[in-house]
Amino acid sequence: MERPDIPLPQLHAFVVLADELHFGHAAARLGIAQPPLSQQIRRLEDKVGHALFRREPGRVTLTPAGRELLPAARRVLGELADGLAAARAVGSGRAGRLRIGFSASVALTVLPGLLRTFRERFPDAELDIREMTTAPQIAALHDKTIDIGLLREPPATEEELGFRTVLTEPFVAVLPAAHPLAAQRSVRLDQLADSPFVLPPHDVGPQLHDQITGLCAAAGFTPRIAQRAVEWQTVCALVETGLGVSLAPASIRRLRLRNVAFRRLAPGTARTRVAVAWRKHDPNPLVAHLLTTVSPDAPDGP
Repeated sequence: MERPDIPLPQLHAFVVLADELHFGHAAARLGIAQPPLSQQIRRLEDKVGHALFRREPGRVTLTPAGRELLPAARRVLGELADGLAAARAVGSGRAGRLRIGFSASVALTVLPGLLRTFRERFPDAELDIREMTTAPQIAALHDKTIDIGLLREPPATEEELGFRTVLTEPFVAVLPAAHPLAAQRSVRLDQLADSPFVLPPHDVGPQLHDQITGLCAAAGFTPRIAQRAVEWQTVCALVETGLGVSLAPASIRRLRLRNVAFRRLAPGTARTRVAVAWRKHDPNPLVAHLLTTVSPDAPDGP
């Protein structure tokens, strides 16, 4: 079907005249003189091929052709106005789509408050929230399939990505409730040397995995990994069955599993970081807006 070549000012003039049914009133509303309005309507009628108004002394009425065109003209102008408003909202960062990746353990700490604050400030923004571990988040940021990452222990060097620490928290020992050390209020790491470990695989969070094994090495042993699980919730569930012990971020205590004991490490100086990550030159204004909702400092966690 041939696309109509009708300038929007002609459609606008037509709709305003249809509302007013008076050339003088319509011209005043449009902020133009009456002759230019009459010319606009004549040009539109020429394109339609039929008169749109009956012009009688002191009176203007719509013809059947005019009545048929009016709903479509209103719809076109309305959709254009909506589109312009939406484009302005997206361009200013008040609306649009923001894709956020997050590690499961972050849902126990900074994620709820961050999303709540962001939604309060930008209620028209659409959020696409995706659970994924640290390494897949880094890959997704590079592939531009997410815009923001909330991850644990970001890599040390990434030229294209920015990182901001939003939380630090200590590690805790994760023990089966029946484990002899569960009776203690705190655990020295070397006391776990003979226990099998349950840990996430190296490839889903290399920095955190290396940090945990490095702590064990500093305590004089290499952890004997009996089982691996991607998510910390699964790690704790496997510990609950007695398959081993683990070291985990302190926020994992909020899972409150009945047959799992979470014990402080003595000394508890080692801490793990949660960071927000983004592409440094991302043009999406919502990325910059989200970064304004997070503190550049690193508050202490549990």
